[in-house]
Amino acid sequence: MPLEPESILPDSLLERIRSRAAGYDERNEFFREDFDELVEATYLKAFVPQSLGGLGASLADVVRLQRRLAAAAPATALGVNMHLVWTGVARVFQARGDASLDFVLDEAAAGEIFSFGISEAGNDSVLFDSVTAAEPQAGGGYRYTGTKVFTSLAPVWTRMGTFGKDTTGEEPRLVYGFIRRDEPGWRHLDDWDTLGMRASQSCTTILDGAFAPADRVVRSLPVGPNPDLLVFGIFAVFETLLAAVYTGIAERALELAVEAARRRRSLRNGGRAYSQDPDIRWQVAEAAMTLDGVLPQLERVADDVDRLVDRGAAWFPALSGLKHRATGAARTVVDAAMRVGGGGGYFRSSELQRLYRDVLAGLYHPSDPESAHATVANALLGPLED
Repeated sequence: MPLEPESILPDSLLERIRSRAAGYDERNEFFREDFDELVEATYLKAFVPQSLGGLGASLADVVRLQRRLAAAAPATALGVNMHLVWTGVARVFQARGDASLDFVLDEAAAGEIFSFGISEAGNDSVLFDSVTAAEPQAGGGYRYTGTKVFTSLAPVWTRMGTFGKDTTGEEPRLVYGFIRRDEPGWRHLDDWDTLGMRASQSCTTILDGAFAPADRVVRSLPVGPNPDLLVFGIFAVFETLLAAVYTGIAERALELAVEAARRRRSLRNGGRAYSQDPDIRWQVAEAAMTLDGVLPQLERVADDVDRLVDRGAAWFPALSGLKHRATGAARTVVDAAMRVGGGGGYFRSSELQRLYRDVLAGLYHPSDPESAHATVANALLGPLED
């Protein structure tokens, strides 16, 4: 039975979270109070089974929750997303009979916080190659040396899922493992001073021999595209939850556009509300239809992951396309809301100007527009000829 988002994220909690968002953004500060309240609400245990004290949520449930949270505070939702990706991947594994990530759910149940240490500057192969070195150790563990970017939850993570390339064998291998915050071999740079999504504090992480023991090394895969469950799980949960966050931003922007249209008055039209202006009505309607086009796709993809639907190779263009469409639609809706809201939205005191900056981050998450189009084109037309 689906969870009720309002019971997990009640209006009173969301209003407190929304009230703090502007301050975090202005101060470029981590969402500490939000984080503490979400932990208390068991939100970070959304994917953890009820038998372990979690919510036992499905991916479709968490999509609805993240849309609701993002509408209140996009940067908070984006930061939490990265913990939810790893716990969501663990649920994908568990549902398909693979217990190799059960420890993620066990540790999340005990209060550990997971960070997503995957992205690397200049690595446009994303999951299919790495510029981080993974050095094998006696006993089966690995040490990682390299630089990871956009590592959200920098102030609070206790576990980081990461990967690097082992070049010591006959063929290079991509090795995925988990490191601990309370062990040496890593440090953050204080470099998160961005246009938007500031409260996520997604600082650069330097790995300098960070150690993952053998029981926390979860995959060794060949370089290049492959259909391994870990690749599917990361891709499925990451892309779907990103789409949820940006859809939540769009939903809030549409609410603000409707409020502005009803509030603003037109001198030219005798003081009538802009909600009676045909041009404004068209812009609001166009934004609503743009958003309506994303919601069924988002819900269907999440539900298909939950129901173990086998789309085979079609999964990857579907997931890339979902993320691309959701982030693009969100930018379109926010832009329309800025137009409907008038010049007041340009001021720093406006929630819309923050949404306008936050929504731009959707350009930079994998899959980027170029990669998404290439993935879909390859699925339909085959790969480019040499």
